[in-house]
Amino acid sequence: MRLAFMFIAAALCAPGQTLSTKWEELTGPDFQQAIQKAQNTCVLPFGIIEKHGPQLPLGTDLINVRYASLQGAGQEYAVVFPEYYFGQIFEAKHEPGTVAYSAKLQLELLQETTDEMSRNGCKKILIVNGHGGNNHLIPFFAQSQLDAPHDYVVYAMMSHSNPPGRPALKTKVDQHAGESETAHTLVSRPDLVHLDRAGSESGADQNRLDLPAGVYTGIWWYAKFPDHYAGDGAPATKELGEFDMKAWADSIANAIRAVKADQVSPRLQEEFYRKSLVPSETKQ
Repeated sequence: MRLAFMFIAAALCAPGQTLSTKWEELTGPDFQQAIQKAQNTCVLPFGIIEKHGPQLPLGTDLINVRYASLQGAGQEYAVVFPEYYFGQIFEAKHEPGTVAYSAKLQLELLQETTDEMSRNGCKKILIVNGHGGNNHLIPFFAQSQLDAPHDYVVYAMMSHSNPPGRPALKTKVDQHAGESETAHTLVSRPDLVHLDRAGSESGADQNRLDLPAGVYTGIWWYAKFPDHYAGDGAPATKELGEFDMKAWADSIANAIRAVKADQVSPRLQEEFYRKSLVPSETKQ
């Protein structure tokens, strides 16, 4: 009996076994193999916890971005970090279930997270954004990596384009919790979608601000969509969701390949760090 158990244990740890792409599912020894297989490349899917209309779960962005990231990493191997939702969502603090961390904590936690990822062998970190409220936060964070030397490079994937052949949308306003996002969740977690509730609130643009083009104020989103619902999720179809999620996953896979192959960013970043220590010696 003991011999049989040892044989099974050895088989489970045998070379060539399939390694999970999920960071949290790997054992310590498997993690070391995974980092090597990933060529020190890791993916950090970045979502949020916020209201998504009356029909979608609070974790929609988190669920969808990790689903797409795992599908992408399944095509081009990388280690995918666990659920991460510590981003910018102040515009939804008035809605139930929203978790909004302070701006200081958002940046500190993201920095410590990428530092810890690097300490564990992730020298190329691809942050995949799944939440519109992070559109300024993540690029700023990536830029802030030049403030002090790091032994890793942060890459940010903020968006992707859909290939030709996308099913036509039935709605004109299609933003937060709208037709597309509802369709995506019909693929990632169909059990959490309540299409029958989609029409119980209005996602129409109320357009309550009258400011010149180029003038920004943080209340702009609330002025347009006070119920934190932009569009109508009722017409969403699984066909649209499957098309979009495949396109997203393919884009992530391509980004992982590009990041793995990139030898220029690490070299230039190291060069920049050296020069920034003694700017008086930089050739003019």
